Amino acid sequence: MMERNVYDVLEERGFLKQCSHPEELHELLGKEKVTFYIGFDPTADSLHIGHYVQLMSMAHMQRAGHKPIALLGNGTAFIGDPSGKTDMRSLMSREQLAHNAACFQKQMSRLLDFSDGGAQLVYNGDWLYPLNFLDFMRDIGVHFSVNRMLAADCYKNRLERGLTFFEMGYMLMQGYDFLELHRRHNCVLQMGGDDQWSNILGGADLIRKKEQKPAFALTTALLTTSDGKKMGKTEKGAVWLDKEKCSVFDFYQYWRNVGDEDVKMCLSLLTFLPMDEVNRLGSLPGEQINEAKRVLAYTLTAQVHGEEEAKIAQTSAEGLFAGGGDLSNIPSCELTPAMIEESGLRIPDLMVMSKLAVSKSDARRLIEGGGVFVGDEKVATASAALTAEQIEGDGVILRKGKKGYCRIRKA
Repeated sequence: MMERNVYDVLEERGFLKQCSHPEELHELLGKEKVTFYIGFDPTADSLHIGHYVQLMSMAHMQRAGHKPIALLGNGTAFIGDPSGKTDMRSLMSREQLAHNAACFQKQMSRLLDFSDGGAQLVYNGDWLYPLNFLDFMRDIGVHFSVNRMLAADCYKNRLERGLTFFEMGYMLMQGYDFLELHRRHNCVLQMGGDDQWSNILGGADLIRKKEQKPAFALTTALLTTSDGKKMGKTEKGAVWLDKEKCSVFDFYQYWRNVGDEDVKMCLSLLTFLPMDEVNRLGSLPGEQINEAKRVLAYTLTAQVHGEEEAKIAQTSAEGLFAGGGDLSNIPSCELTPAMIEESGLRIPDLMVMSKLAVSKSDARRLIEGGGVFVGDEKVATASAALTAEQIEGDGVILRKGKKGYCRIRKA
């Protein structure tokens, strides 16, 4: 029996959004080993969950026998991509970009096989840093229509606030990346998030014009809730893949608490569970949908952080709800003598220190709304405080609503 065409797999799982030549690409993916790439600009020292959809699409492609190139944009990151953003990026040094790129590779290796003959890691600074401006504009700039560029959402949205030539150059750079990868590695397909459609299409068109050869653009779904809001943001910040930036417990809890209507989409895009199982879990009625959330949280945490960490996070979460259990993995706030003196152990002060509230007034509002608990006891007034005994030993759990937890204890 012939293996399924990966195009059909990506379509069934909800990845596919736009494709430049769908029938042609479907046929090619069914009969040949295709080299493809996705670009990642290393502007932070960790990938976040939005990148993870891209990595999953790459992993599905690699499992079907195709060859991934992870292009790290240590060159393009000097400019910054205006797609979906209202402000220009802050510029970073080459040293910062190199450090961030090394962090990315480590995280990518959990999903992609970089061993001999497997996925490749390539840096676009290799060809962008030595570029001569006049040669580049004569060779590449001549193929890009400003009218078409300004019609693209990523530029159109910025026009009123001002768009620099610096940023306009991003599409040319990304198109040139595809051309270079085509020439160096016979790369014929660029993939990426749907907000990248204009940039990706620009590269495929450039190859078809300059090389007179087929090249393809394909975009995948962005991680959004059913009402169109971007997923992957918490009150503490982004859902990062680095546990120093987002604790394993917080990562697990984020997925344990996704909306009922979003579980199926998350299982489909973010795990390798067979679609029969995804459909079964996603259609569980009423309270039973919590089983799907537990499976999502555990499976995704295990994929990103390993089975052992996932088990600890699961045990910690269940310990919170059931009482007792292993609470060692829950985020904690260790109070120094100075912090104890400063806060007076007042609940609003502790909520700010533990990042459960952004300010004391925010904390007081939450307490007055009945959404703050010490252990299982609701905090009745904004003047409430912990006792010195409560923060000894393992301390006490301070909870905000169903999703925010912090263990408060003496350092």
